[in-house]
Formats: sequence, structure tokens, C-alpha cells
Amino acid sequence: MENLFAAVDNYFIEKLVEKDSIFDQILSNNQKHHLPPHDVSPSQGKFLYLLAKIKGAKRILEIGTLGGYSTVWFAKALDADGQVISLEYNKKHADVAIENLMLANVSDKTTILVGPASTHLEQMVQEQVSPFDLIFIDADKENNSVYLHYALQLSMPGTIIIGDNVVRDGAVLDAQSTDGRVIGVRSFIDDLSTSAKLTSTAIETVGVKGYDGFTISIVEK
Repeated sequence: MENLFAAVDNYFIEKLVEKDSIFDQILSNNQKHHLPPHDVSPSQGKFLYLLAKIKGAKRILEIGTLGGYSTVWFAKALDADGQVISLEYNKKHADVAIENLMLANVSDKTTILVGPASTHLEQMVQEQVSPFDLIFIDADKENNSVYLHYALQLSMPGTIIIGDNVVRDGAVLDAQSTDGRVIGVRSFIDDLSTSAKLTSTAIETVGVKGYDGFTISIVEK
């Protein structure tokens, strides 16, 4: 079935995702620098792009940059005065991402902050930065609940919050798991389910990236 899922995904990618060589260059550059292949798929990147477009987003916060593949998708969805702020713990990853953002000619719309995401998020809260229109949580899953805590403080009614990699080949069902990533995702889901500020759902995905999924929430108040 996995081969079928990937074949169907590739069919949709070929038909519905515009060919842009910059994304191939990004993946090639990531591979050259030995970054882990954890980028979203082309169809998922296009989905993020469409969400930003539908929202009419001006300010996007991305928690977890890696090589900047999803960052570029977000940046391409923004008008010239839009801004993506992306947080990346690993300096090597951030350096590669900066190269990729330059290749994609979106450096003027993107800022990468290097270091622990929680430190940057706390600073943003303290500085009372303008709220974001869309927040994408795609970093270390162990800290998903921490990132959601800050995301809510950096949002406003109507902000979209997306959490990636929440299915984990079905491991999210394992209440006895000792895997910190699974524990973090389950805590995150619990927080979404009990938040008085959020309306949320989850979507399972299959395709070239295997069996996974994401949550999507909207801030109501």
C-alpha cells in the first residue's frame, strides 16, 4: 500500500504542484550538507502555501526551519510587505536555510532566528510583537505544548495554528509510549482538546512522506 500511496501522491504533485526548480535545488543543497530529509512533501508545501493565501497572511511564524523548504513555500504566498519569522535551533541547519532562501530570492521576506525556540518566543512575548496570522509548529515534538503555549500569546482571533507530524505511523495511539516525541504529540493534542481559545481538528496524510498527519486550529478568542 505504501507504494500505492506514494504513486498517488506523485500523480497529484505532477498534476497540481507547479514545477519550480528552486525546490529541487533546496533539497539537493540540504542533501549535500547532510540535513535529515524531514522536509514537507511538495503537495504539503503547496497546501501550506494555499492556507497562507486563503488567510491573506501578512505575518507568519514558523517554529522549526531545517533547510527552509516550507519557509520558501510560505514566503512565496506573501505579498512584498509580508514577513516569515522562522526559528531554528541548529546553526548548521540555519546556515543552509539562509543559502536556500537566497537561492529562492525570498531573503527580504524571511528572518531566521538561531537558538532555542522557547527563548526567542519568550522574547517576542516580552517585547509584545505584533501577532501572527499563521503559526506553523514543526520542531522537536517533545516541546510541542511549550510552543503552543507561546503561540497562543502571539496570536489573535483568526490566527491559524498548524502542528505537523502528529500521527507518526499511528504511534500517537500508544498511551504507554516512552518515546518523547509521541509523549509530546499526545500532550499537544490534549492541550488542543481542552483549550477554550481554539477550535481544532486533525488530518491524516499518506504519500511520499509515509503515514503521518497534522493538526489545524483557529484561534477563536
